[in-house]
This record gives sequence, structure tokens and C-alpha cells, in this order.
Amino acid sequence: MSVQRAGMLLFLVLTLMTIKTLANPDSKPSVEVKPFGDTGGGQKTDLYTLRNARGMIVTITNFGATVVSIQVPDKAGKNDDVVLGFDSAKEYEEGKAFFGATVGRYGNRIAHGKFMLDGKTYTLPKNDGDNTLHGGLSGFNKKIWAAKEVSSKDGVAVQFNYTSPDGEEGFPGALTATVVFTLYKDKNELRIDYTASADKPTVVNLTNHSYFNLGGQGHGDILGHTLQLSAAKFTPVDATLIPTGELREVKNTPFDFTKPVAIGERINGTDEQLRFGRGYDHNWVLDKKAGEAGPSVAAVAYDAKSGRVLEVLTTEPGVQFYSGNFLDGTVHGKGGAVYPLRSGFCLETQHFPDSPNHANFPTTTLTPGKTLHSTTIFRFSVK
Repeated sequence: MSVQRAGMLLFLVLTLMTIKTLANPDSKPSVEVKPFGDTGGGQKTDLYTLRNARGMIVTITNFGATVVSIQVPDKAGKNDDVVLGFDSAKEYEEGKAFFGATVGRYGNRIAHGKFMLDGKTYTLPKNDGDNTLHGGLSGFNKKIWAAKEVSSKDGVAVQFNYTSPDGEEGFPGALTATVVFTLYKDKNELRIDYTASADKPTVVNLTNHSYFNLGGQGHGDILGHTLQLSAAKFTPVDATLIPTGELREVKNTPFDFTKPVAIGERINGTDEQLRFGRGYDHNWVLDKKAGEAGPSVAAVAYDAKSGRVLEVLTTEPGVQFYSGNFLDGTVHGKGGAVYPLRSGFCLETQHFPDSPNHANFPTTTLTPGKTLHSTTIFRFSVK
């Protein structure tokens, strides 16, 4: 073989190896950290990039312990980012949609900004009409969390910690919250583990507020996605989106997702609950088997065009399905993408909204000496 021919063959081999590497650039699970910009007050933030061996890439910032991007392959093997968000911490600081955020101290709504605990009434700032939403004026999504990579037998993981002082946003007790994001090394799953403890009796409801579009962020609306929820009941609301206290059967209503249904099939109907929410913005009561302790399937979403499937598993008793009813095209996200009406949906695993004011709802009270534990998993696949 001539030297010239041997050189050509070597070039072809190296080229094929490069193509293969670009197609799957990270065969080894890894965590990288880089700056994510300064806040308006000049505080520096970081962005953590988690990669696994199957092509899934997740980025999370310590500003709000926020999921910035989730890249997963479609049925053709092409990766795309399937969550809405921004390109910098300052945009998250200024944003009002809670894209990807860890929400607390109390996710969802508390009626009239008040609740009673141990005979004392606590007053919270109202940031949603007459109600308190997602922790108040400056909830956990607006805080810089301490972050570090931690070891995990399952894959790569980053831990975020925040201590909320006694009286912050009106809530009693100093609360220490920890959120660990684990990207499995050999399957396309992102696991979120929450823990919290407090030095006084308080209420707590932690969740993640990612907006999903399985066709890719910025790629149209989500009305053609199908959704199935493991719930025979939901909690109807009043005109201000506060639960009435009723646990209502979904059967024969537009809220029946016990079998896969297109999100847009009934969303513009005349049902009073749909009018109150301007679409879906309600809590579903998850069907749980007696004694079931680990995460169980709460929801399955599917986009036929991309073939992507999202399964949500959780230990929580409820899930808030929100169909992006307040997105209006004025928000420009990652890469300048425009987010019009219903261009993303949320599946917020949670205790029920306004639980401190409803004795028949699962309690959200956390007392000293007790620890809150909760797990949610976002599992991606194709079909």
C-alpha cells in the first residue's frame, strides 16, 4: 500500500471517528460548570451542565435552582431542547413565568395571603390578585442557591441548598431546603429529590416549574400533545383559582385524562372550570395505592411529530397541569424564541394548593425534628 493511500485511509478513519464523536459527543457522564451572568445587583451565578451516556444533556443554574434546558433525542435521534427558558440569570431574575424554577416556600396559591398555624394567623404578600402565588414577591425562584456536584451511584448529580430565614415572605421558621438533581448515567431520566427541615412549625410545598414542549422549545404550541393523568379526581377552583375544597370526579368532564387525550381537544370548551383557568390550571388528585411509598407514574405526555414521550413519576399526592394559558408571545426565550399562547405545559408535582386552609387536604405542615422528603422523576423516551 502506498504512503499516499495509507494516508487517505487514515484520514477517512479519523473523519468517521469525528462524525461519530459529534453525534454522541459525551459517551461518559460528566458535570461541567461555567458562569451564567450577573444578577441586576451584581451577584454572580453559575450554570451546571449534566451529560449522560445516552445523549441527554441537562443544564441547571444556581439562580432559583432552575432547570434551564433539557436536551433529549427524538425518534430520528436528533437532540432538541424541550423546556422553555432564558439565556441568562438576569432574564430569569426579571421574568415572571417561573420557567424551570424550584418554587417555594409554598408552591401554588394560598388564599387571601393568609393561613393559620397553631392558633396564629400568618399574613403573606399578595402577588396574584388577592392571593399569594409560588412563595410571594421574592420566592425561592429568585434566590441564589449554594451548589455543588455530589456523588451518586445512579449517575451525575448536583445539589442545591437554600436557607430561608424566619419570617421571609411572612412564613414562620427558618427553613433549610435541599434539592438534588440526578441525571441517570444509562437512561434518559432526571430525578429531583427534595428535603427540608425547619426550626419552627411552618408550611412548605416545593416543586419544579418547568414548561415542556416535546417538539422543542420555540416550535409552536402544545395543543397536539396527548396527555394522560393517573387521577380520577381533581380539585375545582373558584374564579381566583383557589380550590373550593371539593374533590371532584373527572368522569364526564373535560378534566378526564385517565386515557390519553390531546391537550387542545377540549381546552376551549364552555366548562366553568376551563373559563376560570383560561384553560387548564388545576390540581389533579393522584391515584395512589395503599402503602405505596416510592415514585409512581403521575402523567404521560406524547408528541407524535417528534415521537418524544415524557413520563412524570412522583411521591407527591397531586400534580398541577398548567397549559401555558398566560403565555402571550411577548416573552422571548432562549435563542430569541418567541413563546406564544400555550407553547409549553407544566406538570408541577405537589401537595394541593391552599392546603393550609383546607383540613381535608394532605397536610403541608412541617414541624421541628421532622424532615420533608419528596421525589419527582422526568423520564424521556421515544416511540
